[in-house]
Amino acid sequence: MKFIFQLLGIGLMLLGVYLLGKNIFFTTNASPYFWRGIAADVSVFSLTAGVIGLFMFPRTAKFFSWILIGFGVVFVIYSSRSILNPTSLWQFFLSIMSMVGGFKLLTDRQFGG
Repeated sequence: MKFIFQLLGIGLMLLGVYLLGKNIFFTTNASPYFWRGIAADVSVFSLTAGVIGLFMFPRTAKFFSWILIGFGVVFVIYSSRSILNPTSLWQFFLSIMSMVGGFKLLTDRQFGG
């Protein structure tokens, strides 16, 4: 039963990320300025390394992963390659509820953890 709650929690978290993330697009295009492409590449590599580090680094080194994720977010904004489409309040509410509910099912000792 514990395994079913954990699978349900992971599913709800993925649904919430999908609902929130389907209106965010990251694009690349040719730019006459060479640093625009470098900022986009750095953001992708930094975000990827930060997320991998959150799962793979020991607990004492996870702060470094958050710094990498922060650099990735800053470089996405700097390269201006992210497009945020409007989302409805209902869709935002549903995605946040799904992520929080899934996380609770995944980590709660009574149900999943």
